[in-house]
Amino acid sequence: MSVSSSSSSGGGGAPDPGFQPCPETGPCKVLPLGDSITFGLGFDGGYRVELFRLARQDDHEITFTGTQQMNGPTMVDGAPFPRNHEGISGETIQQIANRVPTPALRDIPHIVLVHAGTNDMYRDPNGADTRLGALLDELIAGAPDALIVVSSIIPFPGAVNAVNTFNAAIPGLVEERASAGAHIIYADQFMGFPTSELGDGVHPNQAGYARMAGVWYDAISGYLR
Repeated sequence: MSVSSSSSSGGGGAPDPGFQPCPETGPCKVLPLGDSITFGLGFDGGYRVELFRLARQDDHEITFTGTQQMNGPTMVDGAPFPRNHEGISGETIQQIANRVPTPALRDIPHIVLVHAGTNDMYRDPNGADTRLGALLDELIAGAPDALIVVSSIIPFPGAVNAVNTFNAAIPGLVEERASAGAHIIYADQFMGFPTSELGDGVHPNQAGYARMAGVWYDAISGYLR
């Protein structure tokens, strides 16, 4: 059964009761996939710190997967923090796609969080939506039983028009694939994100990353056990 996408500011809409990506026991494996914003440049651990905290506060057990391990605290609220992720600084959508399925899906995740495209906006925004669609197809093929959460990118004041054009195309990419039966939903990371929460004009500060975590959590919380 497919998961319907949603363009609401909070994220992915109501969970589909016929689809459960997370296991009944043990942690739900979440793959943070993207570039330096996923890595957490500007705040150690990025959005993953607050996302982990939010899940634990609601008694959900999650962990993060990915080949990268060198960013994030060792402990969060007294619990060991899973430092794995798949966020590599400077990478474009195509470069991110080149890591799918190998090595990004080496440890098959239950949930994938995709925030990709910021580097395309200043390098080559033309065709970024097509490239994102191809990345999503790779993820769907490589992890067909996972929930794929695709977000608009956060504001990038250096390329406002390109960001607006790119973000406007993303809900349609998600809806097309959801209608075809993929387990994919949309989360809006752009709406309501103030430029005052960009620490350097590109990457969030701690408040911005916490905002991102809240959007991700709203999208996936209904699927967590």
